[in-house]
Amino acid sequence: MTGFRTKGARAASLIVVLAIVTGCGLPRTGPTKSEIFSGAVQRQGDSFIVEVDDRVTRATSVAPALGFGSGFANAGVVGSDTIQPGDVLSLQIWENVDDGLLVATGTPNTVLEEVQVDGQGFIFVPYAGRVQAAGNTPEALRQLITERLSEQTPDPQVTVTRTAGDGATVSIAGAVGAQGVYAIERPTRTLTAMLARAGGVSVEPEIAQVKVIRGSHTGTIWFNDLFRNPGADIALRPGDRILVEADTRAYTALGATGVQRRVPFETQQLTALEAIAQVGGLAASAADPTGIFVFRNEPEPVARQVLGREDLIGDQRMVYLLDLSRPNGVFLARDFVIRDGDTVYVTEAPYAQFTKVVSALLTPLNAAASVQTLGN
Repeated sequence: MTGFRTKGARAASLIVVLAIVTGCGLPRTGPTKSEIFSGAVQRQGDSFIVEVDDRVTRATSVAPALGFGSGFANAGVVGSDTIQPGDVLSLQIWENVDDGLLVATGTPNTVLEEVQVDGQGFIFVPYAGRVQAAGNTPEALRQLITERLSEQTPDPQVTVTRTAGDGATVSIAGAVGAQGVYAIERPTRTLTAMLARAGGVSVEPEIAQVKVIRGSHTGTIWFNDLFRNPGADIALRPGDRILVEADTRAYTALGATGVQRRVPFETQQLTALEAIAQVGGLAASAADPTGIFVFRNEPEPVARQVLGREDLIGDQRMVYLLDLSRPNGVFLARDFVIRDGDTVYVTEAPYAQFTKVVSALLTPLNAAASVQTLGN
């Protein structure tokens, strides 16, 4: 009789558990493969589900194009001796007379220190008037002043010394060793040289981006590309603003992976296989290698190419399916490029759900058995 009551209690417990499982469902990390497929356009849903193959991989391999336009690339190097507004000059003047205009009696010459070039590019020299300095070299300015003074005193001799870079400066901000305003001098006339002058970048070079703002124009390039492509090492111009910052792209990892979170890119180009590895890989006890999905809002030109359709308008909701169990599945995952804003979702294997059901069934039965044992 006792055995009958025990079996009856277990049966009742089983009925209760099955009711709970059926009515409420089991905990899980997200939708199943069948639930994702139910949202396909082919089933009256609003997203296109595409199984990744070599053609899809090629069509979606779109990486952010960074570089400088012709306005930056074709700009010549600023001469290190070109005078700019704001520069400070030193003038020395000799006169071939005993009682000169500027030179005091008994002295060989006179020195005009800290003559600053005004905002319009002029300086004032006594008896020579306002002289255009900006845009000239010290030698050209020396000739101009000499010609002006020759009208007032015989055979004047003039030298012009420029304090290099006082007016020709750039500002550097962001992830560099030392932010600040730096003069364009002979050793720092190009972008890489100026970055080195500022202490280099303070983030991982692989994800460092360098932005140059020149007036109303802006150009951005990967830091490493400055060294891979010498032609990208542009010449600087007075007033350039340089900003160095880390790559802000990220993707979201969900499902049966090591961790579930928003993950920043660690390289310029990230593949699906690298993205999964970056979050600890597939969960060994739960992941379904045949059900790895990448959710993305695909730009119209790419979506048309992937789907082979010309009637699409605007961005399209695309769901890419990767199956690692296929003969070339790992290679496809290694070549499929992840983009900013993607969601990488790994489904749970059917076995994981099965073990949850078994666990849900056995737990109350074991509890009931324990209670029965205590009662006896």
